[in-house]
Amino acid sequence: MAYSKDKNPSFTALIPLFVFVFTFLGVGIYQNDFYALPSPIAVLAGIIVAFLLFKHSVNSKIKTLLKGCGDNKILTMCLIYLLAGAFAAITEATGSVDAIVHLGLDYIAIEYIYIGVFLIASFLSVSTGTSVGAIVALAPIVVGFADKGGVSLAVLCGALLGGAMFGDNLSLISDTTIASTQSLDCKMSDKFKQNIKIALPAALLTIGVLIFQGMDINTTPTETAIYTYSIIKIMPYLLVILLSIIGINVFVVLLLGILSAGLLGVLYGNFTLLESTRIAYTGFTNMTEIFLLSLLSGGLAALVAFNGGIDYILNKIKALIKNKTSAQFGIAALVGGVNTAIANNTVSIIIVGAIAKTINDEYQLDNKKTASILDIFSCISQGLLPYGAQVLMILSFTEGKIDYLDLMANTSYLFLLLLWTIFFIGYKPLKSKVFKPAF
Repeated sequence: MAYSKDKNPSFTALIPLFVFVFTFLGVGIYQNDFYALPSPIAVLAGIIVAFLLFKHSVNSKIKTLLKGCGDNKILTMCLIYLLAGAFAAITEATGSVDAIVHLGLDYIAIEYIYIGVFLIASFLSVSTGTSVGAIVALAPIVVGFADKGGVSLAVLCGALLGGAMFGDNLSLISDTTIASTQSLDCKMSDKFKQNIKIALPAALLTIGVLIFQGMDINTTPTETAIYTYSIIKIMPYLLVILLSIIGINVFVVLLLGILSAGLLGVLYGNFTLLESTRIAYTGFTNMTEIFLLSLLSGGLAALVAFNGGIDYILNKIKALIKNKTSAQFGIAALVGGVNTAIANNTVSIIIVGAIAKTINDEYQLDNKKTASILDIFSCISQGLLPYGAQVLMILSFTEGKIDYLDLMANTSYLFLLLLWTIFFIGYKPLKSKVFKPAF
């Protein structure tokens, strides 16, 4: 987003942004919990500092703040969050999440359990738009499998983490997808098609690794578990994914997803029509934190930009950028570094988004590719952080049976994705030389 300003690039203008980041980071380190302080409160601290630091009149600062909060992209992002929250709440109440998990487990032989966990986690995360949600749903089941047929808990957990991050990165209703596509002003379907070119090869290589690791599993028949589920309950997810890939407007897609899931829930007796409205509203409230974070971050970004802070960062980054390739690596390093500091990939994209868009436009990069890079590198850094929510969640479910190093040693997908993305950014096809005769 661009805002007019009346000052030259200024490092001082970045202080409110630093207050936001270090407040969030400092409380997280002190409490040993990076979700102890609600992120909107940390943003509010930065806004207060901006009002105290900047010399314009109060009315001028309020006007700039409101302009940032009311930015078209910010409001679009917020409305998508609300609809995505309602969809997630309705499908959970309908039993769609359990249907996905049980369907997968019902058809997976024990020797393919590693691949199965990766694929189920991927589909669940793609469908629900949350890696943490996929981990919470599958981790107890995954830990239970470790006692059967010599299955490695570390490999299972690595497959779970990789699959959850793969799905979250591709999901059309994920917070990170919404933030990155709105920041770069591109369609979710276009970003998905670009993203799959990068993520799918890494996923296929991961599946190859998991097949090799699964060869050592004892295939002696064990007691067969019986899972009950209705395959029809998966339909709302498939509908949302299909319509999104086709390119239907995201608001229409999510609304149809909510209505189809709600109809299934009523027909199956999971809830009444009136109860479905309350469940949808609960989904709205579940997105309150990210909604307020996006809104207030837009206001803070406007204040920082108006006083020259964004231009200061851009000038420093531009000094290191020599071409389109280095511009893309610069964006990747920036979002990865911010996420390492605050351990929240969505917040990282929101912070970096405006800067990434400016670099993207100035160096004439591809919007959808830049959006993919933002999303991918935020997800990679998030999945590798020992204090990230995904890693902490998995380790808590294992109750000390594996440690962080065990998990990382078996999370092949994230490392393969990192290597493949670096290659994807840096690779330049050789141009064929045309033979020109000397006469």
